[in-house]
Amino acid sequence: MDPYKVIIRPVVTEKAISMVEKENKLTFIVDRRATKEDVKRAVEEIYNVKVEKVNTLITMKGEKKAYVKLKPEYRASEVAARIGLF
Repeated sequence: MDPYKVIIRPVVTEKAISMVEKENKLTFIVDRRATKEDVKRAVEEIYNVKVEKVNTLITMKGEKKAYVKLKPEYRASEVAARIGLF
C-alpha cells in the first residue's frame, strides 16, 4: 500500500495535542483497509521516524483512527511541528 494513501490526515484536537506532549504519540485518520503494520510502515517512511506501537479504532463517523507511539529517541512534538500541528 502506498504510504501517502494509508495516512489520510493528522488529527488536531486538544486530546491529540496533549498526547503528542505527554505520551509521544501522533494521531491520524487512516484508510479503513490499512493494517497496523501498514500504518507503522507509512509513518516511518513519510516522517523518517521509528514507531514503537500502533493502536487503531473505528470512530462513530466510520473513520479509522490510529494512535502512533514513537520510539523514545524520536520526539512526536518535532514531527507535529513539521506537519504544522503547532
